[in-house]
Amino acid sequence: MSIFKACDIRGVAGSELTDVMTRKIALAVGTKLAGKIVVVGGDIRLSTPRLQKIFIDALVESGCQVMDIGTVATPVFYFALKQCHADGGVMITASHNPARYNGFKLVFGPNPASEEDITEIGSLVAAGDRVSGNGSVQAISVREEYFSFTAAKALPGRLKVVVDAGNGATAPFAARLFRRLGYDVVELYGDADGSFPNRPPNPALAPNLAALAELVRQSGAALGVAFDGDGDRVGFVDETGRAVDNDDILVLLARCYLAQTKGTIVYDAKCSMVVPEEITKAGGRPVMARAGHTFSKAAFQREQALLAGEISGHFFLSELGYDDAMFAGLKVAALVEQQGSLAAQIDSIPNYLLTPDVRVPYLGNDKEIILEQAAQKLAQYQPNRIDGVRIDFADGWAMIRSSVTEPLFTLRFEAKTANRLREIAKVLLSALPQELQQDIATALPAELCKVR
Repeated sequence: MSIFKACDIRGVAGSELTDVMTRKIALAVGTKLAGKIVVVGGDIRLSTPRLQKIFIDALVESGCQVMDIGTVATPVFYFALKQCHADGGVMITASHNPARYNGFKLVFGPNPASEEDITEIGSLVAAGDRVSGNGSVQAISVREEYFSFTAAKALPGRLKVVVDAGNGATAPFAARLFRRLGYDVVELYGDADGSFPNRPPNPALAPNLAALAELVRQSGAALGVAFDGDGDRVGFVDETGRAVDNDDILVLLARCYLAQTKGTIVYDAKCSMVVPEEITKAGGRPVMARAGHTFSKAAFQREQALLAGEISGHFFLSELGYDDAMFAGLKVAALVEQQGSLAAQIDSIPNYLLTPDVRVPYLGNDKEIILEQAAQKLAQYQPNRIDGVRIDFADGWAMIRSSVTEPLFTLRFEAKTANRLREIAKVLLSALPQELQQDIATALPAELCKVR
């Protein structure tokens, strides 16, 4: 599978993402940003320091003025881009992927890297095109400025909060930020360790939050907040230890923003249909975006939205202009401080029958062909192609999409009754190859096992 993804560049460090390949990619990025100010940061993965040095050296060779901000969480990198008035940036990270992965999140100008940008970098790498220049590198720290800026945008609180850094890049930042606002912080996995010894670095999966849930219950905390490997994704646990769906968190945040001013809220295509319904009820304008942080950010910027959110745990906040999981955690903590029980707030949101992500590994190179053929077979339902193939009905929907970060398909189904859920799922599955249908059937939740 190619390391050049839709949103970034990512692969297994040392095999797919070798030192030689890293240098070629860095020279390609340097060609695109020659002579400009470029911020470079890296997460806590074991392979990051080596890749970060290779990248910086190649950018300098290309004539870039590099601002090396060291080891940081990705939101700190986004803050540094603004702080340094940079023309672009590179964050060395594989985000929520397992420890053996690494990669590069790229920024060109005020925008995240587009699919066209990633394709261009891939073409430059393949052609060996490069420029040479007399660049420079300056090591700077923006940590204290980040703390001051972010804390000034948040509201203080006194609740007890369990902060689970997951041994990731937020370890030096998240608990300190919460304490700075006055919260009584209980730390979990608060030591940075790029091998991620305690849990996988993806907080959007409820099983990864089991230890956090237990500690919330034991400590009597008001909520638990968990972060991914680089700090741009967040997951929540309420005071009962229940893992909270980020669809519901997006509804709570949307209500908060829309109570102050009316505007646009962006949500990703995998969110429950409750999300646009509740945004509309609160006086907002819901806008669907393709799942993936660069697509959501592009929609957030294009629509000048108050907020954008994904079920993966990315939240883009208008106060900042970018996604920051730590700030999103502070926003939710403030909601609990002001309005009481997170469990009660979540239970106030209407819910339909919505499956979790059904994740089906697929190593073939024909994923887009499969999706196109499915769309053709489902033409009578006028499929939405904003993100894979999605078919909508008055009482539910179904979708299949190709993951932009992993070699798999993800599917989701929602309906207002169990029978309708099975009917809608059957419509989508009937448009897929038989072999893929069989693989999906083994991964389906119990309530959908009868669709075949």
